[in-house]
Amino acid sequence: MSPTNSENLKDQLNEAGSHLKAAANAAGTAVKGVASSVSDEAVQAKARIKAELSETAQYGKSAAHAGGAVAKEQVDALMDKSRDLIDSAAELIREKPLASFGVAFAAGFLIAKLTRSSHD
Repeated sequence: MSPTNSENLKDQLNEAGSHLKAAANAAGTAVKGVASSVSDEAVQAKARIKAELSETAQYGKSAAHAGGAVAKEQVDALMDKSRDLIDSAAELIREKPLASFGVAFAAGFLIAKLTRSSHD
């Protein structure tokens, strides 16, 4: 079974966090190393920092794409629910047109009364 978009998002964010932590560790090592061993350590640390930040960016992009997929799934689910609600309302109106008209009329009347009284 393939992982869901939510699981992909979590995995990508975890990977991005791991690489960001590694970049921070590399930066800390670089700061310590620069004081004792001059430029070689600094050059190597800079390369490690760049590599880890590059990985962070890649996993961050992947997480953003996974987040988009999760959002699309949620929107699709909401759209399906709203279609079902509209279909059931239409079915109720077809089954009981007079009752539906009466309820709509009463609701309109109440809304009109409330809006008029709030302006007076």
